[in-house]
This record gives sequence, C-alpha cells and structure tokens, in this order.
Amino acid sequence: PANISVWWNFGSLLGLCLGAQILTGLFLAMHYTSDIATAFSSVAHICRDVNYGWLIRNMHANGASFFFICIYLHIGRGLYYGSYLYKETWNIGVVLLLLVMMTAFVGYVLPWGQMSFWGATVITNLLSAVPYIGNSLVQWLWGGFSVDNATLTRFFAFHFLLPFVIAA
Repeated sequence: PANISVWWNFGSLLGLCLGAQILTGLFLAMHYTSDIATAFSSVAHICRDVNYGWLIRNMHANGASFFFICIYLHIGRGLYYGSYLYKETWNIGVVLLLLVMMTAFVGYVLPWGQMSFWGATVITNLLSAVPYIGNSLVQWLWGGFSVDNATLTRFFAFHFLLPFVIAA
C-alpha cells in the first residue's frame, strides 16, 4: 500500500529492543544485589569483574534510550496516521507507555548513587499530592518513613517483573 513507509518499522524495533532489554537485564540481575550497602558496589563489580559486564550494562542503559526513541517515533507515526481514533488500541498504548516509563524510573534508582537516591525521594514524594491518601501512599511505596532498603528491593522487583508484563 502507498501509506506503508519506513515509519511502520518502529513497532518491530520496539519488540527487538524489549527483547534485548530483557536479555541484558537477566544477565545484569545475576550479579546485582538489591541492598543499600552493596548495590553501588555490585554495579561496579559488574563493570569491572564480570566478563563483558561493562558491555552488557552499557547495552542495557543505552538500549533503554534507543527504546524510548523508538517509542516516541512510533507514537508520532500513530498521531500522523490518526491511530488515536482507534480508542481501545490507543488506550492500551498509553498504558504500555506508562508502564515503560515506570520501569525506566525504578531502573534509574537501582545503582543507588546520590542522584538515584535523590530521584527516588523526589519523584515518589509527588504521590503525597494525592488528596487524603497521599502520605500513606508514599510510606507504603517506600516501605517506611524514608527511602531505604525496602524501597530498593521493591524497585528491583518492579524493574525485573514489569518488562515481562509489558511483553505479555
């Protein structure tokens, strides 16, 4: 058909990127420890001591950026061709976009450096703006009154499981 163009490749690229992210994530998870005392050291261990660990980590981090580029181009194609008129399909895409963004955010926190700790605190604190239940929601997500070991463990579990939910 005349309307099929290069823009229709990005859905397939999204599947390829997701597969690569899951594969590299599995290899990274084999060496990562989700404990606040050793998380940063385990990332350094992956980069320094694991065979091609630096490559796997860089493929995972940069693959996430490429994944988002493909997502935005896929959304752009959908807007251009009026795919938003198919409400059910479009709404599923919006839910998938939110899941991917949530997965990326909790993954950003995992190295447990100064900026990721700050990001976890500030972004999750936005939930406190929800009327009536906001503070309870933040404490439930954190697993206590501050970002701590329970938060990191939960974020690792979410980051590990959500790509499989997205792929399903």
